[in-house]
Amino acid sequence: MTTSAPRAGEGLGPLTPDVTAPPAVAAPKPTRERLLSLDVFRGITVAGMLLVNDPGSWAAIYPPLEHAPWNGWTPTDLIFPFFLFIVGITTELSLGARRSRGASDGDLAKAIVRRGAIIFLLGFLMSWFPFFQWGAVDGIANPTFWDRIVYRVDHVRVFGVLQRIGIAYTLGGLLTLRTTLKQQIVMLAVILYGYWIVMTLVPVPGTGMLGDWMLDTKGGNLAAWVDRAVLGTKHIWVGGIVFDPEGPLSTIPAVGTVILGVIAGRWIASPRALLERIAGLFAAGCLAAMVGMIWNWSFPINKSLWTSSFVLFTAGMAALTLATCMWLIDIHRVTRWTKPFVVFGVNPIVAFVGSGVMARLVYSIFKVTVNGRPVAVQQAFNDAVFASWLPPRVASLCFALTFVLFWYAILLVLHRKRIYVRV
Repeated sequence: MTTSAPRAGEGLGPLTPDVTAPPAVAAPKPTRERLLSLDVFRGITVAGMLLVNDPGSWAAIYPPLEHAPWNGWTPTDLIFPFFLFIVGITTELSLGARRSRGASDGDLAKAIVRRGAIIFLLGFLMSWFPFFQWGAVDGIANPTFWDRIVYRVDHVRVFGVLQRIGIAYTLGGLLTLRTTLKQQIVMLAVILYGYWIVMTLVPVPGTGMLGDWMLDTKGGNLAAWVDRAVLGTKHIWVGGIVFDPEGPLSTIPAVGTVILGVIAGRWIASPRALLERIAGLFAAGCLAAMVGMIWNWSFPINKSLWTSSFVLFTAGMAALTLATCMWLIDIHRVTRWTKPFVVFGVNPIVAFVGSGVMARLVYSIFKVTVNGRPVAVQQAFNDAVFASWLPPRVASLCFALTFVLFWYAILLVLHRKRIYVRV
């Protein structure tokens, strides 16, 4: 953890030398600009994640705030790939800055592996929390505390959102550390085309059918089979039952999302004029989104499978969104609306881990008695404060907004104290 604030704003250009100064004193080098839009884009993504993950009632959600049932996309499906895209951008920028300060490739590789491992471990601990089974234990009428610990270990979810971020960041960072732009494009093509071929042309074991025929099924596709074969049904997402939306096979194309972010980061860090870089992001974003939509005809856009078309489409949308933020914020200086998102953007780990632990507590662990029966704190609060006088969807949205504002208040305190938690 560090308590120093990140540098903001553009750096100054070369200073005019003092004619009275000794000629041996060199003018200071210009510092690399820091684009406020990057923090804003990341903050929008983090705030959006909290909004869609924490409704007042899962039974009353506006369609744009839900994931697509299977194929297709909603705005909610853009949040995770947007975050991986900005992970790729900041990876390129931060590694470039460290290399310019003298860090060797070996030092950078160790830092990548260390950071990725910490992110994965944080995600795994979040999945494991509270480290013992709360409530009833299947098959044991009167479980002891040890029974609860053993059961929780035997049913902990191995993969998850932070775990995927850790893996995708590590592989994406290592693959792009010493490679040229052309090599990165080739690697991206191998990942996306390879995943397409495997998912469509390899027969799914136990079905006798090619993967292409099973893409529309949640449990019959090859990625779901790998989830069950590698993790077992006890260690996948309980909501998926027969598949894990962050499973091992579908994590491979997620590395492609990070690589696309790295490529975007190279472009953003180039010495071209800022307006030219923004125009390039717009153009590349349009092209990637269009190619993803075309690919959708044969390999459907699907977040749970993280299909190759999904990678290109969402990266294109991310580039377009970021370019819009850069144009508004860094060109036209329209910044009055940005502070809340900066607050979320500079402390994403605190927001993600803290909100995840809190959600586990108030949604499933802490109970209160209402009308003689125990209910979750979240349900009791939503019913009493919002659902008692608002329509169900409006009440659910108000609870989610309250959750977001609660974490904004926490992060704002940290921001004012200049406390920023990084791994």
